[in-house]
Amino acid sequence: MISARWLFWGPTLIWASTWHVILYQLDSGVPVLNSVAWRFALAAVLLGVLARWQQASLRLPLSAHGWMLATGIVQYSGNYLSVYEAERHIPSGLVAVLFCLMVYGNALSGQLFFGQRVTRRFLAAASGGVLGVVLIFWPEIAATGARPTAALGLGLGLLAVVAACVGNVLTLTLTRRGLPLVPVLAWSMGYGAAFLVTLSLASGEGLHFDARAPYVLSLLYLAVAGSVIAFVLYFKLAQAQGPARAALTGVVIPVIALVISALFEGWQVTPLAVSGMALCLASLFAASRP
Repeated sequence: MISARWLFWGPTLIWASTWHVILYQLDSGVPVLNSVAWRFALAAVLLGVLARWQQASLRLPLSAHGWMLATGIVQYSGNYLSVYEAERHIPSGLVAVLFCLMVYGNALSGQLFFGQRVTRRFLAAASGGVLGVVLIFWPEIAATGARPTAALGLGLGLLAVVAACVGNVLTLTLTRRGLPLVPVLAWSMGYGAAFLVTLSLASGEGLHFDARAPYVLSLLYLAVAGSVIAFVLYFKLAQAQGPARAALTGVVIPVIALVISALFEGWQVTPLAVSGMALCLASLFAASRP
């Protein structure tokens, strides 16, 4: 039995590190459609192996496959493609701020679909975390208006947030019907990868791969840690404590990601960013109190 602490910090630490690891994918020249497809195709296979090791059947009701197909297209295709495309038009820091809004989206969906009440104290503390992320990335956010396609980037970023929230609802709905989590994730990621491959072929982009070590190793990390381990832990947390509390990971991830960036990418620490980090951590403490 995994403790609630590790259910939270496991995906938080992993996804914070993937911000840096994804750079090796982007630098390879492989189209985003292909890279995301390979990531979730490999993750789907590994989840299938994990399901068999857990003695969980991969034979799920036919009626569930339509829901899992929708989950794959929304969560593991639309969400990730929108994030990558949004970062072509707006700073990554603004995308991070937009993803903090998942706290509110998950809180609303948890109350509407699962009857999970969220306290005012939790929402106030979560708002403090969002403000902290805004402070961290304020220089990037302030410069957004100078970009001619900023509105398109904002729209894509918000679309990614909505897709992530809808994907959460779909996955939790399936598991609340008694379907095992790991097989549901395996099928959903597999459908998402198949959709991306189909889209790549239909658009004429074709299929590309980079056999060099940086690409292959980063792909393995993103599939094994960033997809299999992180999503299993994240959805177990959402099952146990509700989707709103699970979305608090998005408030802490930027803080840890910037520490990694300072170590490996030369990001310069500023007093405003330190203040934002402190506010994020204080808000997390307040929001996670019993």
